[in-house]
Amino acid sequence: MPNGVGGNYGTKAVPAYVTADAPTAPLPKITVEEPPPPPPPAKRRSPIARLGDLPMRVIYRGLAGVVAAVAVVAAVVAFSVTDLGKGAPTAAGPAPAGPPSTLPVQGTGAAPPSGAPATSQAPLEGTSASAAAPASGSAADPGVSAAPGASASPALAATAGTSASPGVTTEPAGAGSTPVATPQPGKSALADAEADPRVPALPANRRLANYPGHGAPAKGRVKDNRSGISFTRFVKQWKLTKSSPFATRRVLPAVKGAGHRGLLATCPVPIAVQDELKDTAFLAARWTLNYHPDGSKITWTASQGFKAGKREGWLLGYRVTYKAGGKKHVATAAVALVDVPAAKPAMVFITIPDAQKKRWADINTLISSIRPL
Repeated sequence: MPNGVGGNYGTKAVPAYVTADAPTAPLPKITVEEPPPPPPPAKRRSPIARLGDLPMRVIYRGLAGVVAAVAVVAAVVAFSVTDLGKGAPTAAGPAPAGPPSTLPVQGTGAAPPSGAPATSQAPLEGTSASAAAPASGSAADPGVSAAPGASASPALAATAGTSASPGVTTEPAGAGSTPVATPQPGKSALADAEADPRVPALPANRRLANYPGHGAPAKGRVKDNRSGISFTRFVKQWKLTKSSPFATRRVLPAVKGAGHRGLLATCPVPIAVQDELKDTAFLAARWTLNYHPDGSKITWTASQGFKAGKREGWLLGYRVTYKAGGKKHVATAAVALVDVPAAKPAMVFITIPDAQKKRWADINTLISSIRPL
């Protein structure tokens, strides 16, 4: 039926919003993924194979540590083997039975002749044996050198630190070890020396000769704190040298063909002390043959007591004959012992070859200048 506006009431109109709706999109399908399987366990590598993962600096440091440890172990083993080879030290007293050894003497290269009683060298009592570089000289005498390794007794160490008075040279107390003569088994040291064909029996008392000429120029005094004495200080010709094994030592210039050179040395007497100072001086003079050429023999020229200040002393003068370059030579020598308060007497030793006989007068000057500290 017409509605008057061109429409028909018999037909209903569809709302626009109904025809405009589109069909909804389908919902996505949700699926749960399975977790991946765990990786297989890693194969365990050996420690050596794992070294390649370390930085090179760590490897180098480790190798250095191993090398150092091996070196330390090797040193300890070598030291132990050396100590076992040395054996236990012998106690003080006569040497065990067996042939005496002949040792070269520093400064001469000489050794006692075959068939003659030899002396072996050992450290002097109260000192430590060492072989290190000489110590610097004392402040009072620039250039004075002392041998290394000496260890002075407490009494001497106290005096060594005192300052010297003007014009006095202080020698450092203590050089290296002083050789000590070892008597033959079954004999006393004196009997052993008396049987030595190189050394005749002592003569009756005889005064030291006055040698011609004048003593060397001298200035001030030398103080030997280790021995407990002082003496005139020669200058110019007499030169300081390494003291070991003495407490002080000076030498004259070497002379070509002489086979020997002038030597002036002091130290506590390096042999066994006897009841009589004269007998101790006899042993000391025999010991000085170690500082003369091989084959040397003694001829006595003096044997007398003397005074060093207020202290008693004994002096032996002698000539030492020897050969050098096929020619016969004679050295003039003297040993003076002073009974100082120390455990051992002080020894002053001087020897001058005939090639330097102009210096023989220095023997008189030296002996007359000895004083106790």
